[in-house]
Amino acid sequence: MAKQEELVAAGEETELKKELERIVKMILEEDDYGIEITIEAIRIMSCLANLKMKKPVGLGIDHKVLSDKFKCPHSGEIMGDPVVLGSGQTYDRPHIQKWLNDGNLTCPLSKQVLTHSILTPNCLVRELISRWCKDCGIALPKSYQDSDGDVIAEVDRIYLNSLLEKLSSSLSDQKEAAKELRRLTKTTPSYRTVFCEFNDAISRLLSPLSQREVESDPGLQEDLITTVLNLSIHGSNKKLLVENPVVIPLLSESMKFGTIETRRNAAAALFSLSALDSNKIIIGNSDALVPLLELLQEGHPLAMKDAASAIFNLCIPPVNKAKFTEIGAVDIILQKIKDGILVDELLGILALLSTHHGAVDELGDPDTLQCLLKIIRDSDSERTKENCVAILYDVCIKNLALLMVIKTEEIRKHTLAELAETGTPRARRKAGGILAKIFKAFPSTHSA
Repeated sequence: MAKQEELVAAGEETELKKELERIVKMILEEDDYGIEITIEAIRIMSCLANLKMKKPVGLGIDHKVLSDKFKCPHSGEIMGDPVVLGSGQTYDRPHIQKWLNDGNLTCPLSKQVLTHSILTPNCLVRELISRWCKDCGIALPKSYQDSDGDVIAEVDRIYLNSLLEKLSSSLSDQKEAAKELRRLTKTTPSYRTVFCEFNDAISRLLSPLSQREVESDPGLQEDLITTVLNLSIHGSNKKLLVENPVVIPLLSESMKFGTIETRRNAAAALFSLSALDSNKIIIGNSDALVPLLELLQEGHPLAMKDAASAIFNLCIPPVNKAKFTEIGAVDIILQKIKDGILVDELLGILALLSTHHGAVDELGDPDTLQCLLKIIRDSDSERTKENCVAILYDVCIKNLALLMVIKTEEIRKHTLAELAETGTPRARRKAGGILAKIFKAFPSTHSA
């Protein structure tokens, strides 16, 4: 039985090697191979390593030999956070970071002079070490256990500070540091947590954009704005980011200029930051409202969705409803809805705006009423129907002329009567309120 298992494993290993050979050849020969090819190569190597670890001692691999492969060449200890140095060699992050922080500019193993000091996580080796420790009943090294973000080693603080220092150096250093900060703040929650502990960290992060035209280097701009978005996810950073005098102006500018990703992420950052009520007011008092509305009106579909989410949050305070109404939000949103664009999301915004007296006149158009009633009939979304009838209620409840329009439609289609029976509790209340007002204003409706 064991012999048969060995033969099956050997056959699987052969097939994996053939597939790996094909993919490696593709990587070497094609300049524009996709990231999915690289991921597949890593997957196959992981499978091969897994097969090796399952082989008995008789096949030449034992735990002693394997453990040596997992040791950091610099410290001689099992790696807890394996990273790849610019030379291509893998080291444990704390030890190689200290080596670099001491001013060394070469690879300890190969003696190669390094062109940069960015450390890239070696996810494959990390996974293999994790499996090996589990199979052997060995505890994971401490720095590996702390990688969930609850704890961050002092060496990581040093590394983070070194990246911030690079942002005041040459353009090439700025671009390298910005790309690494974007990656770290996306993949490692602990970096989001500790970031704002540094003095002037936010201003240092955005200094390259403050020193030149925002759109002068689209790649650098995208990485830095995306880093702001990543940082905004952590609750403690939201207030600090908004209260920094450079953040909102740069987000506002970035919604006008830069890559689609930059514009989208700038809007998404405002959405994240506007989760705090105090931030809603600060953003509402800034120049961010017009760029958000312009992005909603003319932007890429994904950017429009992020802009809509931010506008929804910002429309909750009454003072911001007035400001959005003044800059023409109602007309823009109505047109998008009539064009069938982001209907569900934009009806939510319109339902908020309709509670402000300044928006009522703009919504009080028979064509708009007909459009909202049609959406109620056609939509499968209970929330969408609820928002439509809430808008109708706010606009029509004190306007007899508009109530007459709804009365005429109701006699023909019974839209609100049906919603009053089948809708959400709020939708039933609003629909019932409109019907009661119609019956009171036009008693003949009962007989109709």
